[in-house]
Amino acid sequence: MSEPAAPAPRTRSGRTPHGRRKVRSALALAAMELFAAQGFEATTVDQIAEAAGVGRRTFFRYFRSKEDVVFPGHDERLAEVVERLDAADPAADPVVVLGRTAEVVLEMYLAEPEVSLKRSELTREVSSLRDKEIASIDRYQRVFARYLRDRFSQEPGGDLRAAVVAAAVVAAHNHVLRQWLKSGGALDAMQMLRDALQQVAGAMSGQWGEAHAAEAGENVVVGVVRTAAPAGVVLKHLEEALRDLR
Repeated sequence: MSEPAAPAPRTRSGRTPHGRRKVRSALALAAMELFAAQGFEATTVDQIAEAAGVGRRTFFRYFRSKEDVVFPGHDERLAEVVERLDAADPAADPVVVLGRTAEVVLEMYLAEPEVSLKRSELTREVSSLRDKEIASIDRYQRVFARYLRDRFSQEPGGDLRAAVVAAAVVAAHNHVLRQWLKSGGALDAMQMLRDALQQVAGAMSGQWGEAHAAEAGENVVVGVVRTAAPAGVVLKHLEEALRDLR
């Protein structure tokens, strides 16, 4: 009679990509709950690790500090964005490419709605975390602008166009994200973003060069907008500035 087969070894949580995401999410949720219950400053890394059911060393394998636990996955997603833009088809409309990449960023928030909603509440209360969030948004915008500068390098006014389009895409993303957060995660944020990005693409694709050529040597339009401004506000300012030149 043959002996029963030995049970397959169990894979530890954190040994697979899915497991790592679960551990990271568990740490983030535990941290958010502790921050809400006892305050950000009063919460320690040891308390977060204990609440998530892991050790202190495991915490530091995922995060450098308790500030970083509020923004899980941002570094990985930024690296993914850079890879996607580097690998993008050079024949594709760069504004469309950027819009699809913005969808990847939004998906990070939608994939972990509980973490995203709790983070939103926390960043409104803790100024240091709000500053960190703004810095994170700026990193995406700089990556977007760098990609566009390469794509627009042969166009008149290419650097300016790159800065304006990158700001408009980020503004559209942020506007949609805020609306989704305000709804408690109830809205179809991805469809909202696609609709907003169509407006951006329609306003930016194929028109900048014509407007610049028509006014070459006579006028320069410089747009200054907040990165948090809604896409509609950005587009309105651009339309008004260009209309004044006609």
